[in-house]
Amino acid sequence: MAIRLEDKKAIVAEVNETAGGALSVVLADYRGITSGDMTALRAKARAESVHLKVVRNNLAKIAIRGTEFECIDAALVGPTILAFSMEDPGAAARLLKDFAKEKEAFEIKGLAVGGELMGADQIDRLAKLPTRHEALTMLAAVTQAPITKLARTLNEVPTKVTRAVAAVRDQKQEAA
Repeated sequence: MAIRLEDKKAIVAEVNETAGGALSVVLADYRGITSGDMTALRAKARAESVHLKVVRNNLAKIAIRGTEFECIDAALVGPTILAFSMEDPGAAARLLKDFAKEKEAFEIKGLAVGGELMGADQIDRLAKLPTRHEALTMLAAVTQAPITKLARTLNEVPTKVTRAVAAVRDQKQEAA
């Protein structure tokens, strides 16, 4: 189906804007996936702030120019779905990795983060990154540890004094 020039420009602008604000992108071959499965994938993606785009490769190549994802140009071959992570760099990787486990026909082609194209075998590297909430929790635990240790240490001094006084009292009561 032919696309008018205005529509092509709108598609390129939309993908460029998405790519400009994305933290990472995962590319996958979606041949053999039913429309029902794609609809379910899109619903999961919306819930995780992942933007899925199916765009003609030549339009995608134009759209990614000037963004940190120019490196995926060579990987844009054949039917490709682009999954842009907007808030959590690992969100798209986790989403598409789980989907690929369920659907054998779905094949991850590669991913890009920080202007570096990585192969599909590197998907675990990105998928295992903690979510923003998990990272903040880890940070809070690490920052809280020294304060907790200081509080315990300061609390031990009066406790030891109290035990010593109690031991002296017990000795005097036994002697009397």
